[in-house]
Amino acid sequence: MLRTAAVVGAGLIGTSVALALSSRGVTVYLSDREPMAALTASALGAGHAEDPPGPVDVAVLAVPPADIAATLAAVQSRGLAHAYTDVASVKARALAEIEESGCDTGSYLGGHPMAGGERSGPLAARADLFEGRVWALVPTRDTSDDTWRTVRELVTLVGATPLVLDAAGHDRAVALVSHAPHLVASLMAARLEHAAEAEVGMAGQGVRDVTRVAAGDPHLWREILAANASSVADVLTELATDLDEAVAALRALAADDDGTASVALTALLARGTAGHGRLPHKRGTPRGGYVTVSVLVGDQPGELARLFTDVSAAGVNIEDVFIDHAPGQITGMVELLVTAENAGRLTRSLRVPSTVMAR
Repeated sequence: MLRTAAVVGAGLIGTSVALALSSRGVTVYLSDREPMAALTASALGAGHAEDPPGPVDVAVLAVPPADIAATLAAVQSRGLAHAYTDVASVKARALAEIEESGCDTGSYLGGHPMAGGERSGPLAARADLFEGRVWALVPTRDTSDDTWRTVRELVTLVGATPLVLDAAGHDRAVALVSHAPHLVASLMAARLEHAAEAEVGMAGQGVRDVTRVAAGDPHLWREILAANASSVADVLTELATDLDEAVAALRALAADDDGTASVALTALLARGTAGHGRLPHKRGTPRGGYVTVSVLVGDQPGELARLFTDVSAAGVNIEDVFIDHAPGQITGMVELLVTAENAGRLTRSLRVPSTVMAR
């Protein structure tokens, strides 16, 4: 049974791990190269900002990918824990460095929780950050059974779902679903840097959704992208081919050449729809997904609570919710995702226009 843990690195992920473990009765010890970060995490209830009195059950290395091998060597040399894992988002290079450095690979099992946010630091941490999230596990060639049991227990305790991958497969996967999308979001957001105020003022939820993660720490993301550069470049190369095709089609349409251009553009958009449809949904998602019921609400205290109370009174479960704020206005649009069978009933109950949109 997991009773003690050490978290090395008190940023968003490390502090969230510590909060989650502490909330489940695990005694957690915190450290960070910036002592104030560990003290802040401790003040939030994440654990003790001090060295443990003896080896803990597991040590979680919440440091950048480039620092994993050196950090693992350092904590193993002083016997910090019986088992070691990490939360780095890139694995192949770190694993190669770990093996080259002579670390004890039997007591190490690589990890990567697919969770985070655009904010960083201990103040952005949450104990429920990993609930229902995938947590990739990337073993070495000789990860011991005891290490497997300990790290899997940690993943279960924080509410995540383990997924076992090899290092190369992991890095290809995160390049596709995380690293390349972040870079694309940043490049799209960069179009706004010198845009006219009137243009930026037209921004709606679409551009906010596309660029949300671009608010992440550029220095941290530079390290992540550098550690997985080849896999990210492969994804962007394929994307560049599609972008070239889209540009060519749009240029042709602008010149009133509607021959094959319209067909090509439609095919690209259809591929996007098909790809989006493959994204995982919660268990029990109905065939065809959900529909959206949009409700205009005022920007005053209690408005969202009133809306959710009304939805509950209608006997409808909200599957997901999005809020589109109206800049400079005292209203906002709340999009409620519900099952198709509940959409009509909810629309009538809330007395909103009967326009729903499939999602």
